[in-house]
Amino acid sequence: MDGECRQIIRSRVMQDIDMTGDIKDEKVSEMIDRCILEYEAAGSLSVREKLEIKQELFNSLRRLDVLSELLDDESVTEIMINGYDNIFIERAGRLFRYDKAFESEDRLKSVIQHIVAGCNRLVNEASPIVDARLADGSRVNVVLPPVSLSGSVMTIRKFPKEGMTVERLLTLGSITPEVAEFLSRLVKAGYNIIISGGTGAGKTTFLNAVSEFIPKDERIVTIEDSAELQIKGIANLVRLEARAANVEGDNAVAIRDLIKASLRMRPNRIIVGEVRDAAAIDMLSAMNTGHDGSISTGHANSSRDMLTRLETMVLMGADMPIPAIRQQIASAVDIIIQLGRLRDKSRRCIEISEVIGLQGGEYVMNKLYEFYETGVNNGRIEGTLRKINDLHSISKLLSAGLIKVTRDSVEGSDGH
Repeated sequence: MDGECRQIIRSRVMQDIDMTGDIKDEKVSEMIDRCILEYEAAGSLSVREKLEIKQELFNSLRRLDVLSELLDDESVTEIMINGYDNIFIERAGRLFRYDKAFESEDRLKSVIQHIVAGCNRLVNEASPIVDARLADGSRVNVVLPPVSLSGSVMTIRKFPKEGMTVERLLTLGSITPEVAEFLSRLVKAGYNIIISGGTGAGKTTFLNAVSEFIPKDERIVTIEDSAELQIKGIANLVRLEARAANVEGDNAVAIRDLIKASLRMRPNRIIVGEVRDAAAIDMLSAMNTGHDGSISTGHANSSRDMLTRLETMVLMGADMPIPAIRQQIASAVDIIIQLGRLRDKSRRCIEISEVIGLQGGEYVMNKLYEFYETGVNNGRIEGTLRKINDLHSISKLLSAGLIKVTRDSVEGSDGH
């Protein structure tokens, strides 16, 4: 079926439809059906072709155009638009070129404005870069000309519609039952946790899953640059989202502002979606001032690199000596969970380490679990998280009553 056929039917629909009024989806659907029947009187369309035309026209007029099909496809995890006619998608960790496109650059810009306006953001030539989100929490990044030389660029990272759970992590092999039980104890006992990893390693997804372990009777405050977290089962939940500056450059609300405000909201825990700048100072302060059990994510290639990254972020907002910064970090952070993407494109937890403290000005870390590869089966890497050492600091587990000390041993911790 050629594009001329589609264009003729589209033109007839556009002539009949009243775009100035509030028209319902059912009415639009009826108009498309009628125009297809009128065209079919002069030509011949198969049932499959008619369904394709109807879906494309409806998506173009009432939804997000060619994006709608990709957003509905759960096998697609990322959508990369490099101009209106150059679209790539990610499936199972691999990139493919998509065979459809927007009809024009103007149509793509219209879809972008619709998405951005939906979360009260602004993007234009004067402010050409913006982070936004879709209704389902999927992350959206937009870069417009003249900054982009490839036309309007939009990247969408999708999240599973059902949300990630610990049970699903177990099914995927990202963690083992032993590690799941161990993390459950750590979260319940109030250990401060940083989930680190590279881009696309699944940090936010893992955080959503681990949040299942948070006791349901606590008050939680989540703080994000663009709301993505899907914390389930917590009734006393406050969600805060940063706000970019307006056209005049005023009225911005930064992550730092939200962390400071959250301290006056009487939270049991503070969850920062991602720490990436000087807000690290305030997050560490919160962890050090009675908000045990706080969790955040950060970009780093290893557990030790995450600590170095935190130092750099603190220096962005404060002129402090390195020894003082390291003391803050060592006191605040208890556990670092390192995620990674293996060569088969699977996302795994590859290391869990404990931050014990400082010795001679350097961090003392205790590696608790490490991913051990056992082989490859049908192109998929097989392996498991192997226990390396016991947990060194058990004071929070003791305080929470999750373990008890007898005269001869520690009981109830499975050795931790």
